[in-house]
Amino acid sequence: MNKNLLELRNLTKVFSLGGLRSRGLTAVDDVSCNLSVEKPTILTLAGESGSGKSTTARLILGFIKPTSGEVLYKSMNIWNMNKGEWKRYRREVQAVFQDPYGTFNPLHKVDDAISVPIKKFNLANSHEEIYELMCKSLEVVGLRSEQILGKYPYQLSGGERQRIMLARAFLLKPKLIIADEPVSMIDASLRAGILDVMFSLKKEENISFLYITHDLSTAYHISDDIIIMYLGSVMETGSIDKVVNEPLHPYVQLLISSVPIPNPEHRWKEEITLQRTELSKGAELEGGCKFYDRCMKRMDVCKMKKPPLANVEPNHRTACFLYNK
Repeated sequence: MNKNLLELRNLTKVFSLGGLRSRGLTAVDDVSCNLSVEKPTILTLAGESGSGKSTTARLILGFIKPTSGEVLYKSMNIWNMNKGEWKRYRREVQAVFQDPYGTFNPLHKVDDAISVPIKKFNLANSHEEIYELMCKSLEVVGLRSEQILGKYPYQLSGGERQRIMLARAFLLKPKLIIADEPVSMIDASLRAGILDVMFSLKKEENISFLYITHDLSTAYHISDDIIIMYLGSVMETGSIDKVVNEPLHPYVQLLISSVPIPNPEHRWKEEITLQRTELSKGAELEGGCKFYDRCMKRMDVCKMKKPPLANVEPNHRTACFLYNK
């Protein structure tokens, strides 16, 4: 029996730049990972803007087709699915996006956004059943139906709108929710509530999450495992505790050291220093480490060869010649 709910195999996406340039832009570069079908998991995909996180999400959701590699759902390549299999995939793999403001039609009440998946997937046979499902889904994410239904989007806060999108996803009883920066546009005071809803859905409803973020603080709050990306490549991956508390790759060490500690008695003394070189991406063009130009620990081999993603210890891998010699 296959033990993977979702598996990415050597997933690569190259966007054509057109013009006279022969090389395209490699947004996702040979990414592999998996989510177990046996245990609900929150897997975080983290990195700076431009690291390939959201492109990876779009590939998983089938919005764009990979240049090479595969997205497998329960061992089936999503691009080889027939109509019925694709419909099941679209039901079992849901998405919650960054902007809770742009998701809703401002001219329609929020009831429409919640009822659409019920009608599309024939989840109810009457208006009474539709209403009952809507109320139940709102209750699961901590909202009271009498305070939400019948209102227009502008009458609700950003946090309420984002909870509604989680409720909408929950309606379909998904196995996996792709949450792409779901709290980045929410007030800091409301973020914990959204994250708690995600954690609750994992624990009580057995829903796995692929949580995409640039915020390592929120990732540490709810994640089981984490993948750190840089310029489309995986730099380090493992359990959230291992990667955050014992980072191996120089890039990941840089990211972790840049996160301030929320303690007024702890002075932030960490000094971030990078190599004083132009980001020519010469190493990338020659097949070396993409972080070569910025790395304080770089070696000659880093410019010539791309370091493989290898095990350093159980459930902790990194792509760095400091460990993979």
